[in-house]
Amino acid sequence: MTFVATILTLYPEMFPGPLGVSLAGKALERGDWSCATVNPRDFATDKHRTVDDTPAGGGAGMVLKPDVLAAAVDSVTDGRPVLAMTPRGKPITQERIREIASGPGVTIICGRFEGFDERLFDARPDIEQISLADIVLSGGEPAVLAILDACIRLLPGVMGAPDSGHEESFEEGLLEYPQYTRPQEWEGRTIPEVLRSGDHAKIAAWRKSRSEDDTRLRRPDLWERYSGARAQPASGARRKKKDLDQ
Repeated sequence: MTFVATILTLYPEMFPGPLGVSLAGKALERGDWSCATVNPRDFATDKHRTVDDTPAGGGAGMVLKPDVLAAAVDSVTDGRPVLAMTPRGKPITQERIREIASGPGVTIICGRFEGFDERLFDARPDIEQISLADIVLSGGEPAVLAILDACIRLLPGVMGAPDSGHEESFEEGLLEYPQYTRPQEWEGRTIPEVLRSGDHAKIAAWRKSRSEDDTRLRRPDLWERYSGARAQPASGARRKKKDLDQ
């Protein structure tokens, strides 16, 4: 099954861009995924093909018109999830990336200017408002490239080693453990002895410990969610305790 990516953008020439090379590019050539663009200007009804207007209430910049954007979205709605890239959106997670990658594809709307007229989301509540991070870009296109890359690499056959997509940052709620390779010694620094021991159990324990330590120090927000989830007893355990208390 081909993963179908449709991008609504005022700059269709930006795609596939870097996704046309390396692993994503080879997957595109094989037909593992497809890339189509839709220009909202094609759905404007005036002679100037206007897609934006001044903000209601005043202010700087321009706002994407809801009638034009809705018409563009409606032209490609087919059951695939629809994302809108906006700094006001919910930060996307690796869990959501995996959900999208396991499906038939995705439609993504690139924000521009001061953003979207809010009525677009009121009228089309299935559109997910998504952000890449707590940063503001000149438009949604770079964020779309990142999200599609994250999805494409998880498609079957795209990565050489099937396990490559599992022991990574965010997959288990933790940052990935640090990596090393040859030479064994470089500028007076050596690869940790445990990684040269050949003892797979000790290596696994070291990696888990480093993942936890680095997450706690570098990403306390992730660590709080991870440690909180571990502290929650399983539903079966809760039921068993309740039965014993009766």
